[in-house]
Amino acid sequence: MNTAASHPSRARAATAARRLAPILFLLLGVIGAGVFAAPSAFADGEGAVGVPAAAASATPADLATRVADLEAYITNGAPKALTSPGPGHNAWIDGMMNGVWNAKASIKAIDFAGGTVVHMSSGWSALILCLILGKRAGFGRRAFYPHSLVLTMIGTGMLWVGWYGFNAGSAVAADGIAAGAFMATTLATAVASVVWPGIEWVTRGKPTVLGFCSGAVAGLVVVTPASGFVTASGAVIIGVLAGAVPYVACTKLKSAFGYDDALDTFGVHGVGGTLGALVTGFLATADANPNLNTNLAGIVGKTLWIEQLKAMGLTVAMAVAGTTIIAMAVKAVLGLRPEAEGEEDGLDLLDHGEAGYHLDEPGHLASASEHGAAPASDGAESAILQAEK
Repeated sequence: MNTAASHPSRARAATAARRLAPILFLLLGVIGAGVFAAPSAFADGEGAVGVPAAAASATPADLATRVADLEAYITNGAPKALTSPGPGHNAWIDGMMNGVWNAKASIKAIDFAGGTVVHMSSGWSALILCLILGKRAGFGRRAFYPHSLVLTMIGTGMLWVGWYGFNAGSAVAADGIAAGAFMATTLATAVASVVWPGIEWVTRGKPTVLGFCSGAVAGLVVVTPASGFVTASGAVIIGVLAGAVPYVACTKLKSAFGYDDALDTFGVHGVGGTLGALVTGFLATADANPNLNTNLAGIVGKTLWIEQLKAMGLTVAMAVAGTTIIAMAVKAVLGLRPEAEGEEDGLDLLDHGEAGYHLDEPGHLASASEHGAAPASDGAESAILQAEK
């Protein structure tokens, strides 16, 4: 296992770097946000300021329980700060992939709210990172259950509501295009949230709450690039595809190739984002967004999907190349994974000296003390013991 603890010089470098990690993470965020915040990014119909944060938030799910804080800052923040702005600039500002507003674009693609910029780039980056990082301890030999389906359901609801800020908000106006994006997002997500558990019901005998939540997120992902460009019927088609294709990616593709995609970031965001970018090329229509007639009247409904393929290829190439270079550099200098013992105990204890839950209070208190956590006060400990009684 490639760890900093195995090499004294690497351990010293890691210690010094950890002190600078918050500053590094902040700078990476500023770099990404600065590129996206260019004034020309927000012509009526495409663009979103919060994209660097969204892209960065999607990737680390693939690395759950395997990467300590510093390494996560770098391997997650750096690829997104350095690779997301590229597709973002090209897709939304007057770049080479902005078919809506740039008449001289070499790739006349469209992306309303971030299918290529956020979901494809983060999903493909996550796949590369989980391959470089390796599988979790015990992967394939023991079950890894969801932490809390209650919190999963709550989080899904929050995500669904918040997603309107990206999709409808990317119109940057309170107009018909924003209303259409809101409608398309709602329909596609609702349909996908039924299709995924519906497939579970047919193939496994029972629909699940986790399937509902997974379908909803997949629907949000797939409709994102198309949200301001499709009609209601197009949104329903997207919902059906979003519930089915990522389901296959998460349940069949992952097991077939054996990669450890902890929270199905690649299956939902990578595959879903790629699917969304492609179907946008087939379903986009000027009936939903008249801006498509500005520079794309000759290819909408005809060969737009070919332009989408070009944009998808460029996005994947940038994400894969940038992530590979950064991850391998971090692995060589700092190492990517903690020691096996620290990974088994949990990174909350290893990095912060505290645990999120104390199901076995005496054992957790002892383990937390070993990792430098402050002991609980007598009053807190007494309260816990009384509750157990």
